[in-house]
Amino acid sequence: MVQALIFDMDGTMIDSMPSHQRSWVEFTRRQGLDIDVPELMRRTTGRTGVECMRQLFGQDLPEDQATAFVADKEAVYRELFAPVFSEVAGFKAFLAQAQARGLAAGVGTAGDRHNQAFAYQHLELGQTLLTVGGDEGLPGKPAPAIFLEVARRLGVAPERCIVFEDAPLGIEAARRAGMRAVAICSSHPADELDGPHVLACVPDYNALITSRFLETHHVPFA
Repeated sequence: MVQALIFDMDGTMIDSMPSHQRSWVEFTRRQGLDIDVPELMRRTTGRTGVECMRQLFGQDLPEDQATAFVADKEAVYRELFAPVFSEVAGFKAFLAQAQARGLAAGVGTAGDRHNQAFAYQHLELGQTLLTVGGDEGLPGKPAPAIFLEVARRLGVAPERCIVFEDAPLGIEAARRAGMRAVAICSSHPADELDGPHVLACVPDYNALITSRFLETHHVPFA
């Protein structure tokens, strides 16, 4: 029986990936770098901020310098996304339905605490979900550590969790964690997110509500 849902944040709860791409363009411009930003995002989406900066500047980049770069880049992202902030369609309604059925909910994200606070403020959920972030010292996706730590803090076995993810590295992290997954195709096509552990590939949460996903997977009311 399903006991918990674990959500990635960027591109899964909030429609933030276009703003992240724009922020990478601006950050690299300020650094005097000429790079293929979509390719950088393909290699790094789901990794922690420090891991991303080491992908960009080299693995020997000192921790303090990487952290400073992350702060600069994410400040640009929040500035860009704030005026156009939006959830992935249907997220809050789907979350409310899941919680009404007695499901635990948590968030496993590469985003740092500043981006988490930004997202929760703008989502206006009325609550802050249990969250494990990318600045807690755990390896980023596709390593399963972040998702496994969410499950541990929720007190739920990994096999009783369903992960919601929009990126290939996150879908792979769910597989490595022994969790089933739902692919939210907000930033990648379904064929890049599919796998034997993937229960559904959908454009947004409205599709899950319409298809009665929770009922189909035999999630009872509390």
